[in-house]
Amino acid sequence: MIATLIAEHPWLSPVLLVIVIVLGYLVGPWLLARQAIAWALAMASVLVVAVAAVVPEDRELYARCEVAWSLPTPDRVEPFANLVLFIPIAFLIAVAAKRPLLGLLAGAVFSALIEAVQALLPAIGRSCDTGDFTANALGALGGAALAWAVIRRSARGADDRPKAETA
Repeated sequence: MIATLIAEHPWLSPVLLVIVIVLGYLVGPWLLARQAIAWALAMASVLVVAVAAVVPEDRELYARCEVAWSLPTPDRVEPFANLVLFIPIAFLIAVAAKRPLLGLLAGAVFSALIEAVQALLPAIGRSCDTGDFTANALGALGGAALAWAVIRRSARGADDRPKAETA
């Protein structure tokens, strides 16, 4: 379903990447002050990806896991989409916790869990793939980096504000 949409519209992932980066940079400072909303959005993004990752596919598996360490590039549509999917997850967790490293680790662990579930449940017609893990982890790295930039920008902005005089 999602793979078909992405394959039919290869421009979609790069466009979504730009939208996520711009929107994250603009909305991130607002979310920093609203941790409950950031956490809710983070959990919603995790839920969407989790459901998409375990929706059964009607296909015969030839291997439970594929070992293919490859980097996602815009011309490799599905791996690039996997990268883009994990940017919001890591970004939102990092902003909600105000800890970019937590966003990176959460994204990487979540990706590993998805691949483990796909390996352990061959009945859903999905196979784990180290290339997917690599793309997801790189997306988590991008989301954490974006959160770091937002947190740093917000902290710098707070330092630049005039201080109230004390009597």
